[in-house]
Amino acid sequence: MEVYRTPDHSFDHIPDFPWEPAYAEVADPDGGTLRMAYVDTGPADGPVALLLHGEPSWSYLYRHVIEVLTGRGIRCVAPDMVGFGRSDKPVRTEDYSFARLVEWTRELVFDHLDLRDVTLVGQDWGGLVGLRLVAEYQDRFARVVAANTGLPTGDFDMPEVWWQFRRAVETAPTLDVGRLVAAGCVRPMADEVRAAYDAPFPEERAKAGVRALPTLVPTRPDDPATDANRAAWEVLSASDLPFLVAFSDGDPVTGAMAPILRKLVPGTRGLDHPTIRGAGHFLQEDAGAELGRVVADFMAG
Repeated sequence: MEVYRTPDHSFDHIPDFPWEPAYAEVADPDGGTLRMAYVDTGPADGPVALLLHGEPSWSYLYRHVIEVLTGRGIRCVAPDMVGFGRSDKPVRTEDYSFARLVEWTRELVFDHLDLRDVTLVGQDWGGLVGLRLVAEYQDRFARVVAANTGLPTGDFDMPEVWWQFRRAVETAPTLDVGRLVAAGCVRPMADEVRAAYDAPFPEERAKAGVRALPTLVPTRPDDPATDANRAAWEVLSASDLPFLVAFSDGDPVTGAMAPILRKLVPGTRGLDHPTIRGAGHFLQEDAGAELGRVVADFMAG
């Protein structure tokens, strides 16, 4: 497997992100290894929040959430998915699959870090991967925060705005990752923040993961990931694991999933599910401190 590793100097001028990365090796399908990066900060003996980002961002997205959570005594683990951030990036889109993304994350957080009593915070692909982990390893989790995410099976069509995004990412000769993240926000983005989202991808060949992930979302009932996602739904729809739905008020991509999660997941019952106001798809960027307070209060309760 041919892999691109972003040079360290690409991250020299990242604003508001003081945490040093840690690294772990996970297995690639060819018998080698890939290096995954993650932030692990806060009190080592504190309750654990696993912060999973989505497409096309990286752990930088959670910087304001991390500030709030660590201030409340919570240990934060924020990985960079393979293909993103400081993690290794296979350069062929064919090297990415839904199953591999789940397995690489599982290997990092359970085999390497041995996390237990985890609170999942998953947004976008962070929820797709994270909800699979919750369903398949319930004993490792204490609670779930689903934030602008879901778990598609291909039985229902995706919204047109998502199809537009997919077509753009698949066909654009050059991908402007910072612009993609900014377009998913409703609040203005400073130039240096936009540059921070571009930083992991100084070469076009580094963006194979960005191009691949939209094609891996199940959009038909016979998708390769559909059976595993349906099995995950069976578990989630019978689980009383506390499950908070914390969506923004301005996400046309996943907004319709909030009432579905509240209806189908028993763990949502009896909870006060907040709506994060004035935020788009990337609610961590638009309203990270508010999301951090929501998560911290949920963990304290």
